[in-house]
Amino acid sequence: MAVERWSPFADLRRFDDMFNRVWRGTIGLQETPEAWSIPLDVTKTGDDVVVKASLPGVKKDDVEVTIEDNVLTIRAQIAEVSDEASEVQEKVGYLLKERREGSFYRAVRLPETVDAENATSAYGDGVLTITLPKQEEKKARKLAVTAA
Repeated sequence: MAVERWSPFADLRRFDDMFNRVWRGTIGLQETPEAWSIPLDVTKTGDDVVVKASLPGVKKDDVEVTIEDNVLTIRAQIAEVSDEASEVQEKVGYLLKERREGSFYRAVRLPETVDAENATSAYGDGVLTITLPKQEEKKARKLAVTAA
């Protein structure tokens, strides 16, 4: 027989998890911040910081990228259902709807060493790539060692 530690709130957490899985999961009404968050990959390549954001189904013109006070903000919008698709939706009805529509954003603080003025961005195949070079004065300087 195993000894199990009793937690008075464990049942409440299990009930809350069950409620979220049953009601939000099956209906597709995931309203948690994670459900609307833009997934990012941030890497360091040489002296550059590279941010890649997945924005499937978003048109290039519906993406806005800003950098203010060393905070990178990516805003995107996916067009809502057209009238024709809306009529089909009323006739058929969704059993599960997980694809996003509407607007969403993601903001991340950048290191103080990046040069926001010389940042570049490119968008293709649903992936936004932002390249932020390191500031020249912040780069490590190599000193020559001489004999004393």
